[in-house]
Order: sequence, then C-alpha cells, then structure tokens
Amino acid sequence: MVQKAKILLVDDRPENLLALEAILSALDQTLVRASSGEEALKALLTDDFAVILLDVQMPGMDGFETAAHIKRRERTRDIPIIFLTAINHGPHHTFRGYAAGAVDYISKPFDPWVLRAKVSVFVELYMKNCQLREQAALLRLQLEGGGHGGASHEKEPAGLLAELSARLAAVEEQAEALSKQLDDESADAAAVATAAHLERKLTGLRRALDALEPGTSGGPATLSS
Repeated sequence: MVQKAKILLVDDRPENLLALEAILSALDQTLVRASSGEEALKALLTDDFAVILLDVQMPGMDGFETAAHIKRRERTRDIPIIFLTAINHGPHHTFRGYAAGAVDYISKPFDPWVLRAKVSVFVELYMKNCQLREQAALLRLQLEGGGHGGASHEKEPAGLLAELSARLAAVEEQAEALSKQLDDESADAAAVATAAHLERKLTGLRRALDALEPGTSGGPATLSS
C-alpha cells in the first residue's frame, strides 16, 4: 500500500484552513493543520511534507519569517512552499515571497482548481522521489553484499537484478509521463526543475544497476542520495 503524502496548511484563521481542506480533500492525501508559524515549525521537526501552503499575514511570526526558518533547516530546506496572501502589495511584495524561498505566490481569492492542480504536481514529485529513494536503498544493499540473513539470500543475484530493474522501470515510466505532463501544462519552473532533478537521479540509478549486469566491466557504481 502506497503511503500518503503529507501537506502542511499554515493559516491563523480556522475558516481559511477549512477552505483549504475542502479544496485539497480530493487529492486524498494527509492534510496537517498549523495555526501559526511556530506551530508549523514544530510539525516540521517530526514529519516529512510534500508541500507547504503558507499564509503570509499572520500575527507574531509571519509567513516570510516562517519560510526563512524552514529554508535554514537542512531537513526542510527543499520542501516546496506556496505562499497564500489576501493582500497584493505589488511586485516588491511578490518578489519578497520568492526571495524567501517560495515556489509560487498566490493571491486570495484564488481558483480552487488551479491551487489543487499546483499542489498535486508537488505531491506527485514527492511520491516519485520517495520511490526513487527506496529503490536506491535496495540497490545499495545489493552493492554492499546484501547484508546478513533475511530475504536478501532467498533469491539468486540474477533474480534480484531483474526485480530491481523492473521496479526501476516502473518509476522511470511514471517520471517520464509526469515530465510530459509538466511540459504540456506549462508548469511552474520550480516543478519542472524538480522533475529534471528526479530524472537525473533515475539515470544515475539505472547506470549503477546496469553496471551490475553480468558481462559488464568496471567496479560498482557510486550512488548519490
């Protein structure tokens, strides 16, 4: 069973959180509420999130300050942030949002379909990255000799390579379809860049797997995380 991605919703107004939940419920992912920047940072200490929807105007720690803290942390710096704001102060205000690390900046009231579509792209990228990490970890175990005991010794090396190759092929196919979808929809540059990074990781993993095939020369390939 595929684990659901978590989406962090940050807004000090309960009615806004309810509205976001209503819009994003169709994605069938785990929605996590935070009513302040401080509460959001606490949630990020323990859970991994696919994307953060962050209100700009909040009492105390506002959205810009919250984003700055998120981007300073090694664990959370790569999580996409979509800023939501009820006030449009012009280009300077928007630039400040992007400078704080946001991948998008949306003014309220926003089109629910557009917001849901944007969030779904980052959720899908997150899921593909999770699959890639799992395949990389499994391949790394084989490169290191498979560990001690357990299921790793229940199959011949050729069978393990075939299984790994089939799993990787499935992820490659999904990543290619996602990249085509992003091209067709003229998606955000940040989403396209993330997809390209995912494809580069897949290419490296495929090369490492090919190096293990019988008849290939050279030592074990090195995997980057």
